[in-house]
Amino acid sequence: MWADTAYRSKTNEAWLSKHGHFSDIHHKKPKGRPMSETTPRANGRRSKIRLAFEHAFARQKAQMKHFVRTIGIARARVKIGMANRAYNMLRLVWHEGRSAPV
Repeated sequence: MWADTAYRSKTNEAWLSKHGHFSDIHHKKPKGRPMSETTPRANGRRSKIRLAFEHAFARQKAQMKHFVRTIGIARARVKIGMANRAYNMLRLVWHEGRSAPV
């Protein structure tokens, strides 16, 4: 489970371990003390993994103006699925344009 420092709490950590999940939530700097040498490296590793997923959601929200305002979970799933397909098609077109000529 990846998340920002705002989601690190004893309650959340206990819930994750109870449900068999591994916590990869960022660590905060200790109050009044400098951050250890290993913490920024570990947070950087976590950020690289999160970046691979979050850019797709950010693009859908910002550039594609994706906002779910539906009544019912079934309609919301369809709307999100259509936005995912449109995003994937845009990525395919972009990758096809970058490929080397045959």
